[in-house]
Amino acid sequence: MEETPQRKQEGSTSYAVGAASGFLTTLVTFPIYKTIFRQQLHALSITEAVHQLCREGLARFYRGISPPLLAKTLQGAFMYGPHDSFLRTFSGQSSGSYSLGDRATAGVFSGFLEALALGPFERVQNVLQDGRKVHRFPTTGSILKEFSSYPLKDKLALGYCRGLSLVLLRNSLGCSLYFSFKDPLRDSLSERGLPGWLPALLSGSVNGTAISFLLYPLSVLIANMQSQVGKQEALRLHAAAAAVWRGHGRRVSLLYRGGSLLILRSGLTWGLTTAIHDFLLEATN
Repeated sequence: MEETPQRKQEGSTSYAVGAASGFLTTLVTFPIYKTIFRQQLHALSITEAVHQLCREGLARFYRGISPPLLAKTLQGAFMYGPHDSFLRTFSGQSSGSYSLGDRATAGVFSGFLEALALGPFERVQNVLQDGRKVHRFPTTGSILKEFSSYPLKDKLALGYCRGLSLVLLRNSLGCSLYFSFKDPLRDSLSERGLPGWLPALLSGSVNGTAISFLLYPLSVLIANMQSQVGKQEALRLHAAAAAVWRGHGRRVSLLYRGGSLLILRSGLTWGLTTAIHDFLLEATN
């Protein structure tokens, strides 16, 4: 099916606006993310995680920002674009009202593609964020050098692609849920007479926060698996899950350490990303 000039323009705007919003929101929310990561890794309270970061000093506070900054910029760039392409393919129409099934299916495929492209960035980022490995891996380059020294099989399984199956599961499910409810929730809020930009902001914030909180235990498992380096730290999935469960005191409440900050970060990130994308997309039409 041939795309109309309008749909081509919408796709291009989605890439550009998504990249810009991903870059800016990462700069704003990185301190929150780093605190959450320390809570996930060490089962710390917010106060304990902040004190740990303060002891390490300001010079190390933004250590590890390069991978998420690049990853989130790329994520924003092609998260919306591929979804629109998949949506038109599965629905058989270039525009109009899409069904819930079409939006969900397109979200699964776009999330899968996103995870394949950005999984290695998250792997490097999680190693950098682990305070126990500061001296062993002081820079991104030192991690890449370590992974590059592995044989090909280990370079993928123990290096760049460690925990990739879980990342694929989380991102595919997350994108499917996000795109399934983003537009219906925004349209429902618009009918209540809210200002033009507010429905998209609230839709992205509420939607992203709920999904992130739902998938939070999976993110905890990913963070713990991907922070490990070397065969001596390699664990199979069931063993890694058992280790995380024991490390968090066999309590669901401790497994959700960092959840309160996750609500704040997810609300800011997804709210801004959704609002900027929808606003500029509408402005260009």
